[in-house]
Amino acid sequence: MFFEQMHPTWQAALADTREQLLMLEMRIIDGRESAPIPQRVMRVFQKSMDDAKVLIVGQDPYPKAGHAIGLSFAVEQGTTPLPRSLQNMMTELHDDLGATVSNRGDLTRWVAQGVMLLNRHLTVPIGKAGGHMDIGWDAFTDKAVAALAARRGSKLVAVLWGKEAQSLEAILGQAQVIKSAHPSPLSASRGFFGSKPFSKANAALRSVGQLPVDWSC
Repeated sequence: MFFEQMHPTWQAALADTREQLLMLEMRIIDGRESAPIPQRVMRVFQKSMDDAKVLIVGQDPYPKAGHAIGLSFAVEQGTTPLPRSLQNMMTELHDDLGATVSNRGDLTRWVAQGVMLLNRHLTVPIGKAGGHMDIGWDAFTDKAVAALAARRGSKLVAVLWGKEAQSLEAILGQAQVIKSAHPSPLSASRGFFGSKPFSKANAALRSVGQLPVDWSC
């Protein structure tokens, strides 16, 4: 199921991960209830690799039931209150660009413009943050990030928040990297606020002749 849910470009690039994904699928489905639901686990890979121009890397999905939708940091529209990390992202977005923030967490408008919202670990047990960090997702997402960086080169802008995401920098090749502290409540005041990731990403896109992202949401 997981492999088949990916766009054909991802299937071709990650053909050697079919068995790996099957093992992860079996382990997750046979275990305790997890997030997001199985049909959304691979949502971030359902668009063509060639559409991706900004990669934003998170750690793992929100562990609260009904929050995770298969896109890092995003939640279902209408979720209240927003997770604190997402609240902090929206604060920085407004401070950085003066952008309109109105949809209460739905980031799919970014995805439609080529923003890939990838978690390092694609699932989490309900109620247990980080509970799937040792089952092998990072080996898969490492391959995915390396494949994307090789394909897109300097046309890819990678936004890395926190140490977990920044561990990917060595495999990002010619991608343009923007990094800072994580937007979580524990670290946002230690370098995320004021880091201007959204305007920096647009500047990086323009530098290689690509259209900027309209980050308003």
